[in-house]
Amino acid sequence: MEFGTLRTQISLGSVGPLVDGYHDNPFEILGPHTIESGGHQLVAVRAYLPDSEQAWVVEPNQGPSRAMRRIHPSGLYEAILPRDTQVSGQHYQLRVSDARGNQKIMHDPYAFPPLLSDYDLHLIGEGRHWQSYDLLGAHHREIDGVKGVNFAVWAPNGTAVSIVGDFNDWDGRRHPMRKLIPSGVWELFVPDLPEGTLYKYQIKHHGHVSERSDPCGFAAELPPRTASIVTDLSRHQWQDDEWMARRAEQHNGLDCPISVYEVHLGSWQRDPNHEHGWYNYRELAHQLVKYCHEMGYTHLELMPISEHPFTGSWGYQTVGYFAATSRYGTPEDLMYFVDYCHQNGIGVIIDWVPAHFPRDGHGLRQFDGTALYEHCDPRQGEHPDWGTLIFNYDRNEVRNFLLSNALFWLDKYHIDGLRVDAVASMLYLDYSRKEGEWIPNEFGGRENLGAISMLKEFNEQTHLQYPGVLTIAEESTAFTGVSKPTYLGGLGFSLKWNMGWMNDTLDYMSKEPIHRQYHHDELTFSLIYAFTENFTLPLSHDEVVHGKRSLLDQMPGDLWQKFANLRLLYCYMWCHPGKKLLFMGGDIAQWNEWNCDEDLQWDLLEWDTHQGIKKLVADLNHLYRREPSLYEVDFDPAGFEWVDCHNYQDSTLAFLRRAKDPSDYVISACNFTPVPRQGFRLGVPELGQYDEVLNSDSSFYGGSNLGNGTGLVAEEFPAHGRPYSVELNLPPLAMVVLKPARG
Repeated sequence: MEFGTLRTQISLGSVGPLVDGYHDNPFEILGPHTIESGGHQLVAVRAYLPDSEQAWVVEPNQGPSRAMRRIHPSGLYEAILPRDTQVSGQHYQLRVSDARGNQKIMHDPYAFPPLLSDYDLHLIGEGRHWQSYDLLGAHHREIDGVKGVNFAVWAPNGTAVSIVGDFNDWDGRRHPMRKLIPSGVWELFVPDLPEGTLYKYQIKHHGHVSERSDPCGFAAELPPRTASIVTDLSRHQWQDDEWMARRAEQHNGLDCPISVYEVHLGSWQRDPNHEHGWYNYRELAHQLVKYCHEMGYTHLELMPISEHPFTGSWGYQTVGYFAATSRYGTPEDLMYFVDYCHQNGIGVIIDWVPAHFPRDGHGLRQFDGTALYEHCDPRQGEHPDWGTLIFNYDRNEVRNFLLSNALFWLDKYHIDGLRVDAVASMLYLDYSRKEGEWIPNEFGGRENLGAISMLKEFNEQTHLQYPGVLTIAEESTAFTGVSKPTYLGGLGFSLKWNMGWMNDTLDYMSKEPIHRQYHHDELTFSLIYAFTENFTLPLSHDEVVHGKRSLLDQMPGDLWQKFANLRLLYCYMWCHPGKKLLFMGGDIAQWNEWNCDEDLQWDLLEWDTHQGIKKLVADLNHLYRREPSLYEVDFDPAGFEWVDCHNYQDSTLAFLRRAKDPSDYVISACNFTPVPRQGFRLGVPELGQYDEVLNSDSSFYGGSNLGNGTGLVAEEFPAHGRPYSVELNLPPLAMVVLKPARG
């Protein structure tokens, strides 16, 4: 059956789905089509223009207009033109008049071919298109001199998909997309759209209609608004060539000093002139770089900066995986932030969250009306603790989404490292689940084989394509080989957070000193496994929230002892093998738990005790960066020696750290009680003078100033199994660091 005259050659079965909004290939009807009539070839130009009164085809270069005939009352028009007319090309325009007589001229979206190649679609379906972010989402393109935006979204089970936005009055009838079978990707080039256009995808699935943000969108509205924003990521002119060239060897190497300052951008400092109290990325760049230089940090780690609807999730419930959160500015502002950090010698690590995503209606949940990104079975697809959904790591397109997202931040934003959140929850199918609430893998085990495979591929591709980038696992179990190369059977991460060290050390430090002798092994146990992984020692945001109290408030004793204990904790951490991470506020001894809606308690620095903590952390960082023995051999037993780990009765510890040059070393001696140990005998490797290069009890830091003057001279007096020793004053609740004087 044909609709209209013979010349239209449109079936009624095609027109119905188009006007009802359920056609999966509107190009079958719309745009220019060659037809035959009476033995002659003609061109039929058709356009679907709801709520219009009249329409014309305008030849290129504002040539003559040809009136179009309405062939369906809903607003379907057609013009039959000679085959040799210029309008048969792709450059014609449509002039449209509405009921009020307002007219506009536009290029016809349905006159342009698809831009995604079969090869691109094949790689996405195979899960191996590492730069799929250059195809999916909204991209500025120019076709035959016509500029516009090409939209592409994966929604294989959608009955129909349309682009809606401020450019078409959010009307899903106006820009239906074409489904590229069998990939399940929908695509449409919309001419003449400017940067800043707001848009979403209207997705229909068996009668249900939803509007979704773009999973691959590069920017989004400030929450609680949820539209994606057409954004050009190519404008920023990077000035960090020197940093990028030297990154692998001089900044991110495992034998380099890495001291990370973990920051939540919305609450580090608050802007009193901003409605929500947030500074812009550019302002934060200057403030944080200045602070890092003062404090000696080598890297910043930003809590998730991808777009998230609920500020109280701190970014760990992400919706816009490719969109830098608009809370602090534009994508170009964030590029400026990273660029400025690099130009000033500071690396930038971001938190990446491939473990789960929230249920918000504009996000990934049931994206095309089905469990697309997540598992459909709640025993595999839901996090019972967090109320979030788990990615289906066994699905190629989902793996491709996550892997290309990780590479996107390294490519477009020059990020130096990705700290992967909640890795333990990805590795185990029974994570936080009771018996009967999880499904074993194909071998009957509890390991999530799809997630493990994805993490290995993530690390392989990251290290292959961006040498020198750090990948860091927040992993709290005894899973073996997290930071071992995949070719040795590991997951391939550069570093792993040492959650065991963190838990044991904080548990020990929270005890009254009189009881510490019974828990001495909590301090020494970490050295049994310290070299099984490439560890980072974290005192992160998780340790100062949800009723855990601030680090200072977790310390026992009176006011003086609390500060002394905190100083001792930091000294022990900085001298222990492993890279370092400290959450903001810890270095000024904040009293309050961290609150993402308030800035840090900077006014505490009016007190000498808090200034003392700040000075100590700065000096620890500068000592750490100055002494190769504290960072060059972090992951090999050759870099560490116990001097004395057995004196549990007095709660003292002493150990030695060596550089690659074994003659370069420092010795740390700790006293975990408030009892001064005068005349403390400490074994040393050789004769000579030993300088006290740091003493946490110095009055400069707020201590009692019990120290060792200008230095100590070793004697031929055996101690701790060594032929030589020094006699020193070991201050209360303090650490001293000694270094042999050379020359």
